[in-house]
Amino acid sequence: MTLELHDVRLRAGEFALEVEAEFGGRATGLFGASGSGKSTLIEIIAGLRRPATGRIVLGDMVLTDAAAGVHLPPERRQIGYVPQDGALFPHLNVAGNLRFAERRGSGAQAVFARDHVCELLGIGGLLARRVTSLSGGEQQRVALARALVSAPRLLLLDEPLAALDAARKTAILPYLQRIRDELGLPMLYVSHVPEEMMAVCDDMAVMHAGRILQHGAVEAVFRQPASLEVARIVGVETVQPARVLEVRDGLATVALGEARLAALADGLPPGMTNVLVSVRAEDVILLQAGGAWQTSARNRLAGTVRTLTSEGATVRIELDCGFPLVAVLTRQSADELGLAVGGQICALVKAPNVHLIPRS
Repeated sequence: MTLELHDVRLRAGEFALEVEAEFGGRATGLFGASGSGKSTLIEIIAGLRRPATGRIVLGDMVLTDAAAGVHLPPERRQIGYVPQDGALFPHLNVAGNLRFAERRGSGAQAVFARDHVCELLGIGGLLARRVTSLSGGEQQRVALARALVSAPRLLLLDEPLAALDAARKTAILPYLQRIRDELGLPMLYVSHVPEEMMAVCDDMAVMHAGRILQHGAVEAVFRQPASLEVARIVGVETVQPARVLEVRDGLATVALGEARLAALADGLPPGMTNVLVSVRAEDVILLQAGGAWQTSARNRLAGTVRTLTSEGATVRIELDCGFPLVAVLTRQSADELGLAVGGQICALVKAPNVHLIPRS
């Protein structure tokens, strides 16, 4: 089912939302920093906010058409909405919360029946419990169930894991994947956490300052950002200006100071010479300097370790390879290489992992 948003605009103080988009995947992520407009867009789709202009269509149902004065109320949109805090009714037990939502889904298909949803989310044993007695993870599963038993055509999830600790987030993710895979229900999933995007979503839209900057498959957006702004938002660790020296057989040679890198030239406009080189830290392989290693990687760079930063189970390594380059290794790998500030190292990067961003 396709969700179409045409010229959707809303102004609130100094913030302005302007969106033109079409979402048709199983699970689409809205990704960006706080204040980028993700939640505002979700609330407009849910009918909780009325845009100044625009038309929103879900399948064959017109949800909003500002020019025609159409604005369906939330309860008529056939949309399930799970806000960050779950918004359960504290005066009702779990069963009461589900019964309230079931009234909107009467006569719906069996996949949204209460028994099936409770089994899917593992909450059958919680029905008699007051919601105030539930853990954070249990409350979120109940909030998901309440949205599902209303038999929605679309599920909106606004930072559903933001209030949970790491262990509870890990426990909830499989349930979100089951909703996606077993129910076949289209989802819009709001988050600023890359791991959630990759675990739940098929495609993603990167938002900044009320606009969608890039929309595509999750891995493609993370590895091939369309602009410097997107690269920063999705957390690419190395983004450096470079100059294209040559393009031959689909392979570009670029200069970063004295260093030379090979990169795929896919999507590079003819004659483009000024680019940004984008490399994710996990795509940088480190080897001991001076080793006679056999490798298919076209880019082999001598480097000096500038900083080592512990990040839990991993270590962030900042290198000087004639240009700044960041790598991330497990702590065990870093120890085995004997990394130390000032030490020499060899960095390998495969050409397909060097992404070129055109710049004027």
